[in-house]
Amino acid sequence: MQMPLPLPSRSQAFTTIETLVIGVLGGGLFYWAELPGGLISGAMIAVATFGVSGRPVGLPQPLAHVILMTLGMSLGSMVSPTMVKNLSAYPVTITLLAVATFCSTFGSSLYLQRFHGWDRTSALLAGSPGALSQIIMLATERNADVAGIAVVQIFRVIILTAAVPLLLAATGLMGHGPLPSRGLPATPLALAELAAAAVAVSLLMRWIKFPASWMFGAMLASSVLHGAGWVEGTLPQWAYITALVGIGTLIGSRFGKIKPRTILSHLAAALGSFAVAITISAVFVAAIALTTHVKLSDVVVAFAPGAMDAMLALALTLHIDPVFVGAHHLSRFIFVSIATPGIVHLFGKAQDDLDD
Repeated sequence: MQMPLPLPSRSQAFTTIETLVIGVLGGGLFYWAELPGGLISGAMIAVATFGVSGRPVGLPQPLAHVILMTLGMSLGSMVSPTMVKNLSAYPVTITLLAVATFCSTFGSSLYLQRFHGWDRTSALLAGSPGALSQIIMLATERNADVAGIAVVQIFRVIILTAAVPLLLAATGLMGHGPLPSRGLPATPLALAELAAAAVAVSLLMRWIKFPASWMFGAMLASSVLHGAGWVEGTLPQWAYITALVGIGTLIGSRFGKIKPRTILSHLAAALGSFAVAITISAVFVAAIALTTHVKLSDVVVAFAPGAMDAMLALALTLHIDPVFVGAHHLSRFIFVSIATPGIVHLFGKAQDDLDD
C-alpha cells in the first residue's frame, strides 16, 4: 500500500507564502520602474536579500516544477518557422561555445588557485558554468569546498540575470518598458492539450534522466504543437508573468539560503572569477558577431555563463530567439555534465592526492 505524501507543516507553508509575496513585490517594483527584465531580476534580488537578512526562504519542489513547466510552455509557444532560419550557424556557434566553456572553466580555475589559494578540484568545479546541481553533487563526492563553489556559482547567476538586460538596453540591442505583445492567447481547449502534452513529455524526459526535464519537456511539447500548427496562441499574460516572477523567486531563494558570513568570505573570489569568465566569453561573442549573421543579442544571452533556466527566462522576457538560446544552453549543460567529472579526475587528482 502506497503511503500518502506528507502535507507541508504550517511553518513550511508560511515560508512558501512569504517567499512568493516578496518575489511578487520585488518583481512588481522593478517592472513599475521599467527596468529591463525587471520581473525576473526584481523577484530574484528581493528574495535573495530577504533570505540573506535571516528570514527562511524557499519553494516546495512541486511548485518549482510547475513554474519551470510554465516557463517551458511559454518558451515553446514562441516557436515559429522564421526562428529556424539560422540553423546553419548552430554547429559553428555550438562548437565555439564548447571551446569558450573549456577556456572559461580553466581561466576561472586558474584565477581562484593563484589569487585565492583554492585547491585545484574546488577551483575547477567553481569555474564550470551552469549545471549547478551536478557540480554540487560532484563537489560533495570529491570533498571539495561546497560552500565556496555554491557562492561562486550562484553569484554568477545573480549578476548575469540582473546585468544582461541592463547591458542589452544600454547598448540599444533591446528596448525596455511594458512587456511586448506576444499574440493572441490560446483557447481553453488548446491550453488543456498543451498542459497535458507538457506534463507527459516532462515525465518521460525525467524518467530517462534528461537534464532540466521539467522545463525542457514542456518546451519541447509546446514547440512541437505550435510548430506543427496543432495548437495556436500563447499562454495567457498572467501565466507568462507568473513564469518570469517565479523563476526569479527560485533563483533568489537559492542564494538566500546561504549564510551572510559564507557569502562575505567568498565574495572576492566570486567577483574575480566572474570577471575572468565573462571576459573570456566576451571574446567569443565578439568573434561570432564579426563572422556570422546571428543577432548579437541572441549570442550574448546564449553565451552568458549562467544557469540555463535563468538565461532562457531572459530570452522569454527580452524577446530573444528561445530556440537559439535553448540549443546552446542545453549543449553547454550536457557538455559540462559529461566533461566536468573527467576534467576534475584528470586535473584535480594531483591536489586530491596531496590531501589524502
